[in-house]
Order: sequence, then C-alpha cells, then structure tokens
Amino acid sequence: MNVVIANRQRTRKINSRRLKQIIGELFSELKITEAELGIHLVGAKEMARVNWDFLQHEGSTDVITFDHLETGVRSQKSEVRIHGELFVCVDDAVLQAKQFNTDWESEVMRYVVHGVLHLLGYDDLQPTLKRKMKREENRLVRLLEKKFPLASHD
Repeated sequence: MNVVIANRQRTRKINSRRLKQIIGELFSELKITEAELGIHLVGAKEMARVNWDFLQHEGSTDVITFDHLETGVRSQKSEVRIHGELFVCVDDAVLQAKQFNTDWESEVMRYVVHGVLHLLGYDDLQPTLKRKMKREENRLVRLLEKKFPLASHD
C-alpha cells in the first residue's frame, strides 16, 4: 500500500498521519489489497484550475478522481486494487461543513471515501447508481467517524 498526501492548501491544518490511518481503515473495510493513491489537498483556486484543465468544468468542486489502473487489471477476483489520484478541495469542505452542519474534517474524509469508491468502479451519474454509491459512502463515513473522532473545535 502506497498512499502519498500532498498538502498544497493553507486554509486548514491537516493531520496527514491521522488521514493515512483513516485511509488504512477504509482500505481494510473495502478489502483493498493493493493501492497506489495520491491525495492532493488543494484550495479552491487550484481545484478550479484542475477542474477546467481536465474536465472543462468551471469553478471549484469538492473532489476529482483520476483512475490510473489499466482496465484489464481489475478482473482478478482475489485482489482489489486501486491506482489513482484524488484532488480534495479543503476550501469546499469548510463551506459545505457549514452548509451541512458538520465539521470540515468529516467533509474531507467524505471526499476521500467518495473518490476511493469511484476508483472501485462506483458511479454517480445515473440516479440508481448514485443512490447505491451514496448509501455506501454514508455507511463508510459513519464507520470511520466512530473510529476516528475528527472535530478540531476551531
């Protein structure tokens, strides 16, 4: 398992060691046996640039997932492998935490869970698939919040 966290934002202080522990627990719960994952924690300006450069969408967004796993590699049943990058916008997490009456750390964790689910093949473009993905995302976030209380009280 190789997880690299690049913190390129200054909005909030990030505990990278804690985030890696959370990701390790997430991988265990999802039975991910092999992972190459880069997580870029960015501000809204950089997220808007990535969103435009790669997806031609304007503005910032909470998370963007890039899957680098070769298509044929997924077919091995005994292994669950991921290889990708997540761009996570901490500014969006702060804003959405206020909107949803939660804390920004939980939002960041939710974005990571959401991105990892995309790397596992979950899709949120069709309504039925989106509901299935959201149920799994909520289940995983609840499980991780029980094990890792995150509120920073700032």
